[in-house]
Amino acid sequence: MKVAANGININVTQEGSGDTTLVFLHYWGGSSLAWSQVISRLSSTFRCVALDGRGQGGSDAPRDGYSAVDLADDVLGVVRELEIDNYVVIGHSMGGKTAQVVASRRPAGLRGIALIASSPPSPMPIGDEQRAQMKMAYANRDSVNWTLDNVLIGSPTSSQAREQAVVDALGVSQPAVLGWIDTGTREDFSREVASIDVPTVIVTGELDRVDPIDVVRGHIVPHFKDAPLHVIPGRGHLLPIEAPGEIADILREFAAGL
Repeated sequence: MKVAANGININVTQEGSGDTTLVFLHYWGGSSLAWSQVISRLSSTFRCVALDGRGQGGSDAPRDGYSAVDLADDVLGVVRELEIDNYVVIGHSMGGKTAQVVASRRPAGLRGIALIASSPPSPMPIGDEQRAQMKMAYANRDSVNWTLDNVLIGSPTSSQAREQAVVDALGVSQPAVLGWIDTGTREDFSREVASIDVPTVIVTGELDRVDPIDVVRGHIVPHFKDAPLHVIPGRGHLLPIEAPGEIADILREFAAGL
């Protein structure tokens, strides 16, 4: 379904029902479908709402508006339009940075956030050469497959999940590619996250090559001193498709505890 929010149409998938809503935000280059295997394990207990970020999946692709602030505005716009009043925001990678910005605003109804292989609130520690490589990562099927094998995925995945990841990456609009690389990865919300006042859980993959464990421990964990850190052995950056069972178990326990 399409939801009009923050001046654009955002594609949203919904499944399940429950007193608590889980709002899922995907990684750069993905879509709401990256969460399918996790949602299927949780929808019997929770209402699950997954968004396609602007310029990705089935959402509109405006020419601008790709900062983490804009993405947070999109999320809160969908929350208002769908009248969600008791919810947890679950952000993966880019979606994790967005989740932190959302939580820093202390919106009514937000009960907690889950940061899954999340980008830090501070600028990503990458140089100009790596940024140039990122801009070509989703240029064609061969480059996407190379990126999956050498950067994003650290363990075997189903052929269906992998193909969906390829399709999602090839569908990313150019404004969304440049918006994250040139703006989102450079933004610093370290001060803002100090105002977050809801429970947080942090999850990372042992083999993550995008936001490795040392980045998580050095640039995310210090902002959330009471948050548990789960390290999933033998898994890489795409935890929603590499370890959907483990992620669902962690989220179920976290949300139920709220």
